[in-house]
Amino acid sequence: MKAVLLEGFGGLEVLKVGEVERPTPKQGEVLIKVMATSINRPDLVQREGKYPPPPGDSEILGLEVAGVIEEIGPEVIGWSKGERVMTLVGGGGYAEYAVAYASHLMRIPEAMSFEEAACVCESYITAFLNVFMIGELRDGQSAILHGGGGGVNTAGIQLAKALTPGAKLIVTAHPSKIARVKELGADLVIDFTQTPDFTEAVKEFTGKKGVHLILDHVGAKYLAPNMNSLGYTGKLVIIGVISGIKAELNLALMMVKRQQIIGSVLRSRPVAEKAEIVAEFTRRALPKFADRTIVPIIEKVFPLEEVVEAHRMMEEDRHFGKIVLKIQ
Repeated sequence: MKAVLLEGFGGLEVLKVGEVERPTPKQGEVLIKVMATSINRPDLVQREGKYPPPPGDSEILGLEVAGVIEEIGPEVIGWSKGERVMTLVGGGGYAEYAVAYASHLMRIPEAMSFEEAACVCESYITAFLNVFMIGELRDGQSAILHGGGGGVNTAGIQLAKALTPGAKLIVTAHPSKIARVKELGADLVIDFTQTPDFTEAVKEFTGKKGVHLILDHVGAKYLAPNMNSLGYTGKLVIIGVISGIKAELNLALMMVKRQQIIGSVLRSRPVAEKAEIVAEFTRRALPKFADRTIVPIIEKVFPLEEVVEAHRMMEEDRHFGKIVLKIQ
């Protein structure tokens, strides 16, 4: 089968399209004929040699796929060959075929294209897990979502507007993306190039109460302003550390305000735990995609052969929403 291969680790030059053996589904797995996948920032980190796949998962890049079930593995029930599905994978998405656990599959709603479905599993499930299952955002509360315009950020805004329409959302964004973030439904957008310490803007917006939840992928650089912007019993959920891994923390403030700092990843969670997350997402969020309340935002669809340009677009932060690879 055709797949994107890595010739070592490094920059865009290591990405090559070549031929590899088609995988075979094991117990509890299905083989999917992949129609589309998407580019996620962890793919770039893995390409650089800094984010290996979990043991036993494919070394091929790609954390989510949308396609058609080609083959059913042993002891799989409830699924049939030919069904349209989307799913998380530990690796292997940038290929014509990929294996996935049957417990991680979701049926693609009729109104949704393969390209749209390829955007759902990594970004929207990540946002859902951290904003709702861990962060427990509710109507009437407020949240900060960092990184306006990225896949997880746009997913978080859309999910919050659909599931908790009474919640107030503060988003930090590059000036080139502020207008689109506002259109998506953010209540306050902060230009992080002009206001790297957003504490005062958050205090003014919340009447000095602070926010209930912060979803952060920046890490060290934002730790102090994040904690200063959290209200009493607030939660800081960290899903990335692009600015570094070490920062000073005011433990006294954290104790007095009874705040929580929670680290969260999705890819390396146990199979059964991922299945529970997928089941909850299917129950609470997937109906919003089926009725088109939520429509995945796609910046551009690239053919598999243009994977280098797709990675370049993400590296240069020239996207709003998702970047998709069309496989077949």
